Amino acid sequence: MKLSDFDFELPDDLIATRPARPRTSARLLVAEGDQIRDAHVHDLASIFRPGDRLVLNNTRVIPARLFGLRRRGEAVARVEITLLEPGPDGWRALAKPLRKVNEGEVITISGALSALVLRKTEADLHLAFNLTGPDFDAALNAAGAMPLPPYIAAKRAADEQDRTDYQTVFARHAGAVAAPTASLHFDETLLRALAEKGVDFTEVTLHVGAGTFLPVKVEDVTTHRMHAEWGEVTPAAAAEITATRKAGGRVIPIGTTALRLIESAADADGTVHPWRGTTDIFIYPGYRFRVADALMTNFHLPKSTLLMLVSALMGEARIKRIYAHALAGRYRFFSYGDASLLIPQARQSSLPPQRSLA
Repeated sequence: MKLSDFDFELPDDLIATRPARPRTSARLLVAEGDQIRDAHVHDLASIFRPGDRLVLNNTRVIPARLFGLRRRGEAVARVEITLLEPGPDGWRALAKPLRKVNEGEVITISGALSALVLRKTEADLHLAFNLTGPDFDAALNAAGAMPLPPYIAAKRAADEQDRTDYQTVFARHAGAVAAPTASLHFDETLLRALAEKGVDFTEVTLHVGAGTFLPVKVEDVTTHRMHAEWGEVTPAAAAEITATRKAGGRVIPIGTTALRLIESAADADGTVHPWRGTTDIFIYPGYRFRVADALMTNFHLPKSTLLMLVSALMGEARIKRIYAHALAGRYRFFSYGDASLLIPQARQSSLPPQRSLA
């Protein structure tokens, strides 16, 4: 299975730099088996069935992009920091330019916030901030900017509007440095309409990491190693998903992050168990899904692990037709773009050993 199998040409003007407004006005490509039709997100109440269970990722994106100064006597360097993940002694972070910072130096972010460089590798830094707990959260919210994906950040800087746009309406647990973007299409009105239809909801938490944007660098995609992300499926969430499956309802993750988490928490017969930890599950063609009956997701980068995931769900040939339809119809791509609802023809089962948990 070659990386080139997952490539396609994407016109630059189809990369969305702002979301649709209102959120539910985004276009929705519905693919059910071999059938493709065009709709909008606000049509979901007429598409989902009573008894369907939508699995929502309730992670909250932190304003993880910081701008600071490194001083050496009279020499001052500007440093851009992107927080990646917390650790036992601080945060792992990217720095630009990394060469301007050394171990033992202090980066001043604002009057209230600064960071000591504990360790430096060829790729990143480990930082200890001068504040912790609620004081750190408040200072980060005051000084930080939303960590927009590279393909948006290359076109424009994050602004105040992104603090709302790049956050789901059900975000509760802070820790992500990238949004679960399929969920950005939902608003309170749509959630009420779905509930009135008889659609059920389950919330899980997967803190999306910046590794979601890392390119695959190996030609044999089966040798790629995924980044690990922390997640939790509570006992209540596991029970709700299990009850829906027993009742014959469909389990539909909203976004690849929710899908990867519930697949990580499921055993061989598809029973989802309470679960808490890190997962580096890699889903590519040949994978057999234990839990997910369908998936709502945005349109993904060429040669990305997420494109491989949707190819596993729908089949490579179908995904090529789906993406050809989206390109011809000028759907908007990536994090702020339009959405797809992918429904395989038949439920899959029996998962091969492609799952890795830490």
